[in-house]
Amino acid sequence: MRALAVAAAALAFAAPALASEQRPTLNELENQLMCPVCAGETLAQSDSAPAQRMKVHIQQRIRQGWTRSQILREEEDIWGTQILAAPPRHGWNLLAWVLPLAGILGATAVMGALVWHWSRRREQPPGDRPGAQSLNGRPLDPELERRLDEELARFDG
Repeated sequence: MRALAVAAAALAFAAPALASEQRPTLNELENQLMCPVCAGETLAQSDSAPAQRMKVHIQQRIRQGWTRSQILREEEDIWGTQILAAPPRHGWNLLAWVLPLAGILGATAVMGALVWHWSRRREQPPGDRPGAQSLNGRPLDPELERRLDEELARFDG
């Protein structure tokens, strides 16, 4: 039953993804490509002349029936991988996708281990004699207790 539900969900999500691949929209591609002259802006955010020319070029490719992958590949061939808003998910660029996830998982594991260790830590048993206790609940060192008694005796005087 569970496998059937997973298969149905996969088919439900596959159809829109396939349609997006076969008939991309300018808006979709504008958000996947960077402006070639504006630092840190996608085509959707940029109003520069080169960005406008790229939008016209992309619109022509869409009208000619090009797929999303073909258009993105052509722009990458012209401008290089820096034109892509997200790094490709293959080769060395895959590290840009994997390392943040690995860092988050590693930090979560370390924090979990530390919390587990701290929650399992046992208090040290009190000393043999029921002497004076410090603020942390542990017995005072006999030498410190003697000095404390002498100082208090001086003030009581």
